[in-house]
Amino acid sequence: MIEVAADVPLWAAIPTALLVLLGAGLALTGSFGLLRLSSFYDRIHAPTLGSTLGIGCVLIASMFFFSVVETRPVLHELLITVLMVVTTPVALMLLARAALYRDRTEGNPDVPPLPGLDPEEPVPAPEGGEAPESHPAAAPAEEPASAVRTVRES
Repeated sequence: MIEVAADVPLWAAIPTALLVLLGAGLALTGSFGLLRLSSFYDRIHAPTLGSTLGIGCVLIASMFFFSVVETRPVLHELLITVLMVVTTPVALMLLARAALYRDRTEGNPDVPPLPGLDPEEPVPAPEGGEAPESHPAAAPAEEPASAVRTVRES
């Protein structure tokens, strides 16, 4: 492989190197976001965006490099790209929804509000009925009767 890399023209080596460095930088930025941000809901976005954009740049660099070296289009990386672009956001959504459901059922105060609704404003009355006093998201979640909590004694 070293002999092949030495034969790559400069006009192909520079964009390949820049794309690999950009991809590595984006992935590193996502890792820093994971470490820096405080709540789960903030943390979940940085690594997802960093990995998706970072792997995209690395895969484009790989396609470009091997297309130049083999003097034919090399498109194997397109399958990897499609799988990463589809599965990473889906995994983000599943993790976020599971955490949101868990936090709302436990009555966690750090749960983000429902989109488009202010928990402090009363919900408008439906036709022919009375308005509830506050938004359901603002009310503390009731614990299901079947839930059993155990406390570890020290």
